[in-house]
Amino acid sequence: MAKALFGHVAATPDRRLVDEVTKLRARVNNLEFEITRLRAENDRLAAAAVEADELFRLAEPAMA
Repeated sequence: MAKALFGHVAATPDRRLVDEVTKLRARVNNLEFEITRLRAENDRLAAAAVEADELFRLAEPAMA
């Protein structure tokens, strides 16, 4: 049993598998960066919307 485990653990990883894992990690990093960018853009747009909404509100009624 120990020999079987040692053979499994010490086996050289398949190059295709290593390449695929590398590509997937890079893709995950790109997607995480995109999420961060989109959240920042969303926050900026939300702040602009609040500011625009405040501009359209009247401080007092137009007809008194």
